[in-house]
Amino acid sequence: LSSQTITGNFASVIHGLNANHLTDQVIQRSKRMILDTLGVGLLGTSTEVCHKVTEYSKIYSSDISSTIWGHLDFRLPPLYAAFVNGVAVHSMDFDDTWHPATHPSGAVLPAVIALSEAFPQKKKFSGLDLLLAFNVGIEVQGRLLHFSSEARNIPKRY
Repeated sequence: LSSQTITGNFASVIHGLNANHLTDQVIQRSKRMILDTLGVGLLGTSTEVCHKVTEYSKIYSSDISSTIWGHLDFRLPPLYAAFVNGVAVHSMDFDDTWHPATHPSGAVLPAVIALSEAFPQKKKFSGLDLLLAFNVGIEVQGRLLHFSSEARNIPKRY
């Protein structure tokens, strides 16, 4: 019997994942999900809510910065870039969903991209590393939803 907590066990499993765990099917599906999310996010950059969060976020600056989609000349610290790009994705509400109701890629991809851009040039991720991070984020979200009694009750409330 392990004395490790559920959270510790969960973290150990996640930490142990590597790109060799990605099957060809997972890689192809992930690429499709990423392209879909980028397309929806780029469309979402034209929404009023995205314009508002972009303007608000201009007050933040940092030596470490990440791209704001649709704005080649505007960068923000990774936290705020992920927020603005996530708002762009969710503002259209066409991003992918699963049951119970959630939009997995729109929450994960903006954070993964913003963080990957913030790493020093000599520590850049490969495309396979990005796919692994994306899939770990999706897996974590799915597991947390599975553990949540609130998430299981969503269909009954609507």
